[in-house]
Amino acid sequence: MLWCMEKRDARMLGQQAQEEVRRQAVKLLKSGYTHVAVAERLDVSRQHVSEWWSRYQEGDWAALKKRKRGVPKGASRKLTAEQKVEVQRLITDQMPDQLKLSFALWTREAVRQLIKECCGVDFALQSMSVVLKRWGFTSQRPVKRAYEQRPAEVKQWLDETCPQVKARAAAEGAVIYWGDETSVKPKATRAVATRLKGKRR
Repeated sequence: MLWCMEKRDARMLGQQAQEEVRRQAVKLLKSGYTHVAVAERLDVSRQHVSEWWSRYQEGDWAALKKRKRGVPKGASRKLTAEQKVEVQRLITDQMPDQLKLSFALWTREAVRQLIKECCGVDFALQSMSVVLKRWGFTSQRPVKRAYEQRPAEVKQWLDETCPQVKARAAAEGAVIYWGDETSVKPKATRAVATRLKGKRR
């Protein structure tokens, strides 16, 4: 019969006992023991031994003291108040291509890239939804109606130019590919943009 022996979880020990185990690990490493040998001797994982050794090398014995767990208050909010205002102004007043970003609309990825280039802060893509919602921005589908459309010219194009193009393509055995200034990708018509709640361009 085989028995599976698990390493003890040092976190279950008291604070002083944890610190003592860390100190023992470092002393053994300094005396020439390998990480694997120390882990086996103290009945802990090799990863913990490596972490303690790194901490000791960075901050000496004081670095082995217990650290406060959890994320420091405010650490998750990486942008300063001024940076937040500037980013919000940019995505409200301008489009991505005006800022030389390779996006047609303000998507999560586009805002993430803007923040990275503008503020030097790299958010996880999943976090952007939470950040944008906190700022009052929501996902909205672009309005399909063209504001600058000229009905008379559109009618002339549909009635005269388009049939001529189709006839010529048929005569030459050519294939017609339709696109617009937004994108040639089919998914462009289904894109979702980020805007302030209740506001559309």
